[in-house]
Amino acid sequence: MQDRCRQTHITPGPQQDDGDDAPATRAPRLLATRRQLRGLVDFSPDTAGQLDADRVLTRIVRAAADLIEARYGALIVIDAAGTVERFIHVGIDQRTAVAIADPPEPGTLFRAVVDSGRTIRLNQMSDDPRSAGFPPHHPVMEGFLGVPVRSHGEVCGVLVLSNRRTGVFTLEDEELIESMAVTAGITVHNAREAEEARRQQRLNRALSDVSAVLLTPQREDILDVMAERVTHVVACDLVTIVVHVDADHLRIDAARGPLSAAYEHGVLPAASSVAAHAIASGGVVSGSLTDEATHTSLAGDQDAAGPTVAVPLVAAGHAIGALCVTRAASGSDFSPNEIDAISDFVAQAGLATSLAWAREDRQHLDIIEERNRIARDLHDNVIQRLFATGMSLQAFAATDPAHAEELEQHVAEIDAAITDIRSGIFSLRTRRVKSKDRPVRRRALDVITELTPALPSAPTVTFVGPVDPVVTGKLADDVVAVIREALANVAHHAQASNCAVSVAVSEKEVVVSVQDDGDGIAGSLGDPGGTENLAERAALHGGTFTLDQRTDRGTTARWSVPRPVCPDKAAPPPGRRRSEDGARHELPRGRSTE
Repeated sequence: MQDRCRQTHITPGPQQDDGDDAPATRAPRLLATRRQLRGLVDFSPDTAGQLDADRVLTRIVRAAADLIEARYGALIVIDAAGTVERFIHVGIDQRTAVAIADPPEPGTLFRAVVDSGRTIRLNQMSDDPRSAGFPPHHPVMEGFLGVPVRSHGEVCGVLVLSNRRTGVFTLEDEELIESMAVTAGITVHNAREAEEARRQQRLNRALSDVSAVLLTPQREDILDVMAERVTHVVACDLVTIVVHVDADHLRIDAARGPLSAAYEHGVLPAASSVAAHAIASGGVVSGSLTDEATHTSLAGDQDAAGPTVAVPLVAAGHAIGALCVTRAASGSDFSPNEIDAISDFVAQAGLATSLAWAREDRQHLDIIEERNRIARDLHDNVIQRLFATGMSLQAFAATDPAHAEELEQHVAEIDAAITDIRSGIFSLRTRRVKSKDRPVRRRALDVITELTPALPSAPTVTFVGPVDPVVTGKLADDVVAVIREALANVAHHAQASNCAVSVAVSEKEVVVSVQDDGDGIAGSLGDPGGTENLAERAALHGGTFTLDQRTDRGTTARWSVPRPVCPDKAAPPPGRRRSEDGARHELPRGRSTE
């Protein structure tokens, strides 16, 4: 029974008689069939031993052409989006192949075979309107035999033979080439599986590099490392990591690749950029990295950039930016497998960053707890023992006037030692790296830890949004001062059992909130000058301070200011900003929750 999937088109022309022939004409056909079968048998094991996909596919095309005496042969492999993935041809000399360069355009017989999923056989191509669309310099095509190539039941390409040296293509030729197309489909599938395995290896290596950098004490800028490693995961010409600056602008914080010079430290409009759409939607977005409005804010030639894939960069449950992967304008679109690889890398890198932030928070708290333990031991044990020894010496001096002066000198030395130890205790409890060299999140945690002994219980602390990269400079100083003043009021006046501190950065504002379950506004006011200072600090940034009664019990102190406007694009980006003494700030590594 003839295969129902086969659609054979035969144009008028000389036909080969498939009926009974005289022995004189039947013998050459039998010899030709025997030669074809022997060639097919010899071809299969030889091809099975090859590992290089392009070499195997070239061998298949050449063997197919030889098997049915075709002058030209080609294999066009397409991806899931219909884009040409491989174009292999035989029978065309090198000079002509260079002149042709590109595969046939959509709409040709090649595409007809792919779209229909059926074999097309023609005695004369010129009689079929679909034979148009071949590139310039292509040899004249006469007879045509196109067979679909399948991988797991899906058409992934077409195996084409043309210009039979003797006669026209026959049904036997068609069946032979269809059997070889099966081998080609298996080879394409294996090649894709191998490429996916190699891509996964590159992905794992890139993630290992990111994790290693996160574990290094003196580490590089983590966003720079992410951008660099993506270039090893997929073929691309530009990788950018874009972060929010304010509600209307995004900044390119890291750029890697041949096209990076035109984009590094540039500013993008939040309303129209593909990065902003990815951040807002929380999913993968494809499009163009820039638009007409963007070109005025970037240096160099942005027209060189082509297809772009943007993936939100999520750390600790919050989108801190977007990673954009771009090819040159002449490059192809990203395949589904490539988009999956980019998404996997960004997701795993964000998870690694979140874990690193959490680990650093834990280590920081462990250090603070250890310092507090040492301080308690010094105060409760060492100082008390020295004090008791001093008291004993003073009592002994009163009973022995002859040695009283000498004993008093020893008591004075003990008092001096106690003073030194107390200074050491204070230093342990308030020890800092230079305040301006620390992210605001760290400074806030230090202040909260310092004031915790004066509070009835340890406050609940929450950071929301990109706190460290946004809250810097004078604003960071004021945020820390607001937390200190608000907690001091709770400790001294509110009679509260619990309190909570929150620092949140949204697209429009920075909010510091301190809640307690104490006596309400009357109990929380304390020194009126304190709340006036909080209001004045907010006003300096164009913000407000409110102290409101909670519905159940206690108060909420809310200090809010507008999110800082987009900095001058010539200024160094987050993670590279240097303080007045030249110390290098690390990138945001704060724990964020929603």
